Amino acid sequence: MTRFRLSLAPAIGTEPRLDDRPFDLLCLSMAFVVGVHAAHLPWWLSASLAGLLGWRWWHRRRGGGHVSRWVKLPVVGLLLAVVVATYGTLFGREPGSAFAVGLLVLKTLETEHRRDARVGIAFGGFALMAALLFDQSIVATLIVALGLVPSLATLRAIEQTTPVYGTWRTTFVPALAMLAASVPLAAFAFLFIPRLESPLWGAPNPGQAVTGLSSSMSPGEMAELLVDDTPALRVTFDGTPPLPEARYFRAYTMMAFDGRQWTQGGNLYATTPTPLEGTPRFRYQVAMEPTQQRVLPMLDMPMAAPADATLRFDRTVVANERVRAMKVYDAVAAVDYRLDATLAPLVRRAALQLPAGIGPRARGLAQAWADKYNHDAYGIARAALSMFRDGGYSYTLAPAPLGADRIDDFLFATREGYCEYYASSFTFLMRAAGVPARVVTGYQGGYWNRLGSYLLVKRADAHAWSEVWIDGRGWVRFDPTGAVRPERVSLGASAAANAGGGSTSFFSGEWLRQARDRWDVVNQWWNEAVNGFDALRQSGMLQPFGIRRTDVGDLALILAVGCSLLVAMALGWALFQRREGDALDAWMRRLQRKLAKAGVIRRTGEGPRHFMARAARSLPGQRNALERLSELYLASRYAHDEPPPELVKQFRQRVREFRARGVVK
Repeated sequence: MTRFRLSLAPAIGTEPRLDDRPFDLLCLSMAFVVGVHAAHLPWWLSASLAGLLGWRWWHRRRGGGHVSRWVKLPVVGLLLAVVVATYGTLFGREPGSAFAVGLLVLKTLETEHRRDARVGIAFGGFALMAALLFDQSIVATLIVALGLVPSLATLRAIEQTTPVYGTWRTTFVPALAMLAASVPLAAFAFLFIPRLESPLWGAPNPGQAVTGLSSSMSPGEMAELLVDDTPALRVTFDGTPPLPEARYFRAYTMMAFDGRQWTQGGNLYATTPTPLEGTPRFRYQVAMEPTQQRVLPMLDMPMAAPADATLRFDRTVVANERVRAMKVYDAVAAVDYRLDATLAPLVRRAALQLPAGIGPRARGLAQAWADKYNHDAYGIARAALSMFRDGGYSYTLAPAPLGADRIDDFLFATREGYCEYYASSFTFLMRAAGVPARVVTGYQGGYWNRLGSYLLVKRADAHAWSEVWIDGRGWVRFDPTGAVRPERVSLGASAAANAGGGSTSFFSGEWLRQARDRWDVVNQWWNEAVNGFDALRQSGMLQPFGIRRTDVGDLALILAVGCSLLVAMALGWALFQRREGDALDAWMRRLQRKLAKAGVIRRTGEGPRHFMARAARSLPGQRNALERLSELYLASRYAHDEPPPELVKQFRQRVREFRARGVVK
């Protein structure tokens, strides 16, 4: 294992100073690492490291050497203090990555010799791979792989013994070729290196939610999530999928309200699930992106929980463990259903609770509805929906800020918002009218991928609605957002967010839809085949070949044999391939063809010096041109480890201009 060390003294020995080109490539490699990690580092830390790296490159370009130990030591201490002050610890995924990237940049302050550059590149590769702890998508993986190109180019440039390194194209093309050549071995190792049951580095931070759904809701907190276009769920149905109006995936129910925030409240979730009467209507499978939470969104209304999850009293489902990786689960939903019509007194009190002093005007309006409709829940709900539909309310993701009394301020002043605002106010009005109600959050809608035949639910499809208790039927769903913007329910979140109620013709084009379908199918395949390739799938990988279960010994044997075969194939290719030479040899062969037409043929085993001297004697009228060509070839071929591009270019030009005449007899 390569040991990374930020020394406080200059390199000792007689090793020559690193040339400018390798140092430039080294700085480019470090900049790529900083760029890859910038997404999860504080912006000011990324900017500081980038500025320090740029300064070091400029400093060395002006002839500066390694930085004094009296500068490096305080900077290392400052980096340590900043990381601890920002994250509260030095250990863990985020602080560890920040500290590693910082040390990597600081390593350039003392890099003056090849040894330092090799150490920096080795540790840079480790820091580059650490970015996959944060994002393992296909795009992130390709970016990390491309980040190895400048590192490979740096290592190749370090081995040059002359200061001539060629163009940037000739610098990066061989590095790309080396990266491509490593793909078969990497794929073989991915398949057959024995998998651990859990990651070696430990579980990700369980406190960081990815989807944005939370067990609490406050109007205004979901706006960032509603513009997040990344996938949350991919749902495959056995048969016909539900209509868009029925695609509600429940995640949380909120019972308690303090005037600002809705929460689950109390110990109600310890009670048994509310009985459900209905027939199974939809059988489906969900592939859920990691969330670091336990809740499993279920199509409304779930009949039961998956095997490794629990169905709670409000018919929401929680997994036994946090969802830290792609999770696949099967479920069954009923559309025409009836919940138990008996509401427990404890639940009824919780579903009618309102904070004191909040929403006096809303309470008065709700009480007037209750008197007018004789406390009929349906009548009161219809009155509230009519007010939202015809009362000048608007749907927007950038509503005006609310005052201290959020209910009255929204209902009678701003009258603009999105699903959280309408669900919160509707539920408040129903409770104020004496009707038990609760808020439900989850996802609604989704995009049907016709190419993959599955429903893609994005984080932007996060939604909030209400459930009202109807005597004799139980909890019934009401979505007040649909009264204000019907497109939110029938067409999805993107149509609701569009001010015109729909997408433009450009963005709804058939070609774009097909491209989007294909790209998401690729992402789904990547999640299943790569990110979802765990120890269980690896053990059953060889079942088609008659091996029921592959244990660690079998995998180790296959890995050893396969690696040996790959090495033997690479060695055979290197030893027995036909070598045609480089560009310099190609132009030399062209010159030989021109001379052969004039009667001067190169003899077997004849060296270039003797051949060119013989050609000059045979063609005295072109002696000067041939002698110049001989000098250029010999200087290019034998004075350097690799022919310098400038000399090759001169040789090529002179070969093109050379016109051979007849041999003197």
